[in-house]
Amino acid sequence: MSEPVVGKKDQVGKKVDPGYVLFLCSGATFMAFLDLSVVNIAFPSILEHFPGTSIDTLTWIISGYAVMFAAMLTPAGRLADTFGRTEMFLVSLLGFILASLACGAAPTVGWLIGARFLQGALAAGMIPAALGLILSTTPRERIPKAIGAWSAAAGFSAVIGPAVGGLLVEAFGWRSVFVINGPIGLVLLFLAWRALPRRLPTPGGAKLPDWIGTIALALGIGSVVTALTEGDHWGWSDAKTIGMLVAGLVLTAAAWMKSRNHDAPAIDVSLWSSKKYAMCNVASAILGASMFAWLLGAPLFASTIWHWSILESAAALSIGAVASMIGSTVAGNMKKPGMQRWTAVTGILMFAASNAIWASSLYGSEPNFWVAWVPSGLLGGGGLGLALTALSSAAATAVPPMKFAAGVGMNLTARQVGGALGTAMLAAVMASNAAPGSIDAFHDVYAVSLVIALLAAVAALGVVDPKPVSQRDSVSTSSTG
Repeated sequence: MSEPVVGKKDQVGKKVDPGYVLFLCSGATFMAFLDLSVVNIAFPSILEHFPGTSIDTLTWIISGYAVMFAAMLTPAGRLADTFGRTEMFLVSLLGFILASLACGAAPTVGWLIGARFLQGALAAGMIPAALGLILSTTPRERIPKAIGAWSAAAGFSAVIGPAVGGLLVEAFGWRSVFVINGPIGLVLLFLAWRALPRRLPTPGGAKLPDWIGTIALALGIGSVVTALTEGDHWGWSDAKTIGMLVAGLVLTAAAWMKSRNHDAPAIDVSLWSSKKYAMCNVASAILGASMFAWLLGAPLFASTIWHWSILESAAALSIGAVASMIGSTVAGNMKKPGMQRWTAVTGILMFAASNAIWASSLYGSEPNFWVAWVPSGLLGGGGLGLALTALSSAAATAVPPMKFAAGVGMNLTARQVGGALGTAMLAAVMASNAAPGSIDAFHDVYAVSLVIALLAAVAALGVVDPKPVSQRDSVSTSSTG
């Protein structure tokens, strides 16, 4: 890691302001995560715009972004360390703007899905570069607060996403949720070009990422998601479905094995030696699957079953989003050792209860706002805020300080992988119902999501702080004495 630039000039003589760097990096992070929540609210309109396209195909608009985001986070961090974090940040931000405009201009479903894949990869390029810039420009004593502010930017995108998305779709149509990234991104790009620190590349420094492992990981995740998404259409016993599933698992395993012996691996396997860290990622991945299905199912149900307008749906979704922000704040203040595990478990069980309400008869053909929507929104949103923040914090504290950025990035990757699988699960369960898109189909989706959430709670029980060395030694001595 290069020397930090804190309150002084960088290698090309530019004065660096840590607060301004935090503002710019948080702004780009906000925009990257906003593109998940605003697309959920725009999904029903996109579905109407392409009436001949099945819902399982259209879920690739969300899955494609998540798959590429997950696969590219680690190699993007390596590239940032090799060629410069500011350079990586600027290139990724520019590419993200162009990919967003390509999404907004998409004439066909294939174009839109392809642009979303590209958008997800470029979003992944911004995140590790932004985090690295924050860590290297912020005084050590202020790093925890800076990371908290950066994380809050991602959380705030979920709060404001439904409202912003609803207003944009209602006023200008679904394309506007992508086009809006153009002017906002260009302002950020201009300010970042002028303000972010420059460093000269270090000859023989960080190694280039393992592209073979990275490609294998992306293809592996994509193949598994494809099998789950298209399985009902192809047939679950069809050779294509089985072949894609097996190929995906083999490629993912190959990427993992190759990462064990590579200097710049696609997956930082060494981080997984910590049981606490490993269980954080397992719980995050499982919870991500349930969460993405929950987030996408709600606006679809509101628009197709209760026939709410985009603005009505957006306002209703904001209940859960605000509850999530409150839950994140509460979890962020849990400082005592061991509290992260129980905070995560409590949050996941609250989220599971929300899915149970969704799967019940409370959600029928007639709108049931106060008895069904509000309780499920408060439980689901608040639970996710508690759980995701607790798991992220636990993951960060389970790795050495020098690998903090890699640890946080891997945890985000796990969540995105789970999210891609969860979106595919929603499409598969919906399509397998005798009446796809019916109330029963939605109930099936949330029943499966409930089971997945309970599995995530079990995994979160394994997020245990390791015993101090002295305690382990005393236990070992007493057992052998």
